[in-house]
Amino acid sequence: MTTIPHEQSPSRVVAGQGAEPRFGYTLTAEDGMARRGRIVTAHGAIDTPAFMPVGTAGTVKGLTPEQVAATGAQILLGNTYHLMLRPGAERVDRLGGLHRFMNWPAPILTDSGGFQVMSLAALRKLDDDGVTFRSHLDGSKIRLTPERSIEIQRLLDATITMCFDECTPYPATYDQAASSMRLSMRWAGRCRAAFADRPGYALFGIVQGGVHGDLRAESVERLTEIGFEGYAVGGLAVGEGFELMCSTLDVTTPLMPRDKPRYLMGVGRPQDLVAAVRRGIDMFDCVMPTRSGRTGQAFTRRGPVNIRNARHADDPRPLDDRCGCPACMQYSRAYLHHLHKASEILGAVLLTQHNLWYYQDLMRDMRAAIPEGRMDAFTAEFEAGLAEGDIPPL
Repeated sequence: MTTIPHEQSPSRVVAGQGAEPRFGYTLTAEDGMARRGRIVTAHGAIDTPAFMPVGTAGTVKGLTPEQVAATGAQILLGNTYHLMLRPGAERVDRLGGLHRFMNWPAPILTDSGGFQVMSLAALRKLDDDGVTFRSHLDGSKIRLTPERSIEIQRLLDATITMCFDECTPYPATYDQAASSMRLSMRWAGRCRAAFADRPGYALFGIVQGGVHGDLRAESVERLTEIGFEGYAVGGLAVGEGFELMCSTLDVTTPLMPRDKPRYLMGVGRPQDLVAAVRRGIDMFDCVMPTRSGRTGQAFTRRGPVNIRNARHADDPRPLDDRCGCPACMQYSRAYLHHLHKASEILGAVLLTQHNLWYYQDLMRDMRAAIPEGRMDAFTAEFEAGLAEGDIPPL
């Protein structure tokens, strides 16, 4: 089985040797709004701020669980929509749950499917009870309600289950954002009622409301009245841009419970992660590091690098001389360039692992900076590195 590294050895309880751990969040340090903490779950601990690699269909594309674990990832994201269509939640349940199915014993968070259903606007019909849509695989008609979403996530054995919501598109009018948010809040109450409490497992509510501060405040108030083990900010990174994302977080995160983890869904670029941590966010997920790795883009401390560019063809230097990943420690830019130009699978594997390694290094660096009160200095150094740009060509 895959061994998951932890900054500290979490308390793992063996069946028959004591009670299972309860889900909980401990805030250990703050620097301004930035928070360092630890989440304890039935499947192990998560040090925050944390980045979750996306394993949409039960795999982080191109990597084995052992390779993902080697980057320092402590939790993965799976997706309800894709897994319910293929291979099917009931089948995963019969085979022992998603942890066993994909050989990832550490925590797994499952997206409820709301975002994917939103993207199927031409194939869906939304009503107050739920959503009817057609599968993008075979066109079959499927009904997804808050209760069914919770049931699917239970069958998958998700450590952290997300409420089923309508992800408000951008742009949307104020009235559209308000109506969408209030529908999601009604669904959140139904998700809470449908969720089966188990030691070490959690249900997170999702704050909606578009880019409107008063709607975000209303959403936070309603969710905290219902009560959840964690709270996510949804409906961002959907086209609103960096400044609106930050201003929305500025008014939202101070209202969210201080003693519960905060998760910003679907974000994002390295600079987005730093900005959001500075605004009190603890957890992130995004396809960007893995998708970029497959297309030849690498993230480094000096900004993104397109390894397909001809300038790298004769360059014997590493991609990033401060990175400890296999791509940087064992291969040259010239070789990585060759792999991508030749469409060799190894090129996608090495850059995907590098990008996840970089993202986990970024999280580790912020976790180290927060208790030392160095987030301002860290941010200045981070931004200076991006501004400097890639090393000059030979």
